[in-house]
Amino acid sequence: MAGTTASGEGGASSSSSATLPAGGGGVSPIWFVVVAVLLWSTGGLFIKWGTLSAEELSGARAMFAAATVMLLTRREGFRLNLVTATAAVFYAALLYLFVRATLMTTAANAIFLQYTAPVYILLAEPFFFKEKYRAADFGVVACCVVGMSLFFVGQLRPQDVAGNLTALGSGFCFAVFFLLLRHPRAREVNRASSVIYGNWLLALVMLPAMVGGAEHFTPTNLVISAYLGIVQLGVAYTLLTLGIARGVKSLNASVIGYIEPVLNPIWVFLFLGERPAKWALVGGAIIIAAVASHTVWGARQKGAGDSVAGSASTA
Repeated sequence: MAGTTASGEGGASSSSSATLPAGGGGVSPIWFVVVAVLLWSTGGLFIKWGTLSAEELSGARAMFAAATVMLLTRREGFRLNLVTATAAVFYAALLYLFVRATLMTTAANAIFLQYTAPVYILLAEPFFFKEKYRAADFGVVACCVVGMSLFFVGQLRPQDVAGNLTALGSGFCFAVFFLLLRHPRAREVNRASSVIYGNWLLALVMLPAMVGGAEHFTPTNLVISAYLGIVQLGVAYTLLTLGIARGVKSLNASVIGYIEPVLNPIWVFLFLGERPAKWALVGGAIIIAAVASHTVWGARQKGAGDSVAGSASTA
């Protein structure tokens, strides 16, 4: 989920800098973020394109992703503490649940319902960080609840219901992961370490499934797994961190991030012919509109508050 300056699957906060050349070649840093989001948006297509099970694909993808992020953030070190280790567990869970949800239900349902993570974050922040609820917070939560309910309207197959619930679980895990990354102790180490160890943990847990289904790893499925791990997760994460490190504001990165849930089901429809239900599209539009509006409004409120504080300090 790029809407919180970190993809739903893409990873940790942008505070971790990637090991890439300093020269930008005259390319605007905003394009790094745009390309990262475009890569994330292809996840649903390639997850559905192959024939691997959720366990086999999650494990193989995680191995490729862990090695890629380790290589690109090696200068930051690989230390862990209790906070980032816990975040790694939730990151592993959200990766697996998203893949499983995408295979069980439509790609639209999986990505839209994962984007309910801000609801859990808004509800939990006051307890974790002593922040006050605002009227706008209740408004976005209410809109997202309405949007979520529409995914369970109409004629649904049993796997659609199970897939929708799994996607909601992925969103919840992402919310906990994001909250843990906001903890002061997460700043003591390379926050990409939670992404790295989360992927290695997932690969380890899924190893029996990968070994048992070794014959399923055809050349096509291997290429899909490599793309999802190296490019769709690893390179995209690096491009996001690089773009923000070179001056892209968090608000801009967040707004650009909402391209992901829009394009994700479009790619699947164009290449695989999967059509999301009408009620799901309406619900998804409500969720994305509510979360995006709240993101922009919150950034403006914070900017206005900073301006007032700055004026007072110079008065």
